[in-house]
Amino acid sequence: MKYEIQGTPLPVVVCQLEAGEKMITEKGSMCWMSPNMKMETNAGGGVGRALGRMFSGESIFQNNYTAMGGEGMIAFASSFPGSIMVFDITPGKEMIVQKSGFLAGEAGINLSVHFHKKFGAGLFGGEGFIMQKLSGMGKAFIEIDGHAVEYNLQAGQSIIVDTGYLAAMDITCSMEIQSVPGLKNMVFGGEGIFNTVITGPGRIILQSLPINAVAGSIRPYMPTAGS
Repeated sequence: MKYEIQGTPLPVVVCQLEAGEKMITEKGSMCWMSPNMKMETNAGGGVGRALGRMFSGESIFQNNYTAMGGEGMIAFASSFPGSIMVFDITPGKEMIVQKSGFLAGEAGINLSVHFHKKFGAGLFGGEGFIMQKLSGMGKAFIEIDGHAVEYNLQAGQSIIVDTGYLAAMDITCSMEIQSVPGLKNMVFGGEGIFNTVITGPGRIILQSLPINAVAGSIRPYMPTAGS
């Protein structure tokens, strides 16, 4: 497979497939394709995996696209202003991504639910108790809300991240929740009462425009019922 990521701030990835090559998506994110691309919808690994994907913010079903009888072309578009990143997933190089972050990938990519080890991280970590784990073999395309900033953390090195700004991390990284020190800071600081602490070793990708922050910014200007 060959691919090209085009456009800002609403990017699209255009993929060129050899005959018989397949791609998967779970969000209905296909935007255009050549006539010889065949689509099939299935549960993608059985009921167990399907339910796990549902809890991690994805659809129960997967769409599979196959290039039939020759080379094919298919494009997948981002649903929110930001970036598209590609990860090479191999055994031992799995990634953890935010809910609904998976855009599309080669057929060898497996999606499963990833639970935070510490319950506090699930309650207050900004992306909920559940994230997505990408495993298997192949290229995976991920949606990033806004601009992507990447850090490589050494073993034991940590970074404090505000709610929702973590887009993805290596499976070798760990996450925990830390309360903001001081009651006055919690109440009047405007940054919430919890931060997410990510500790290496591993790579993390942060995003500059999390959709939950955008929703919170515009909520005061939305009309209320009956107004």
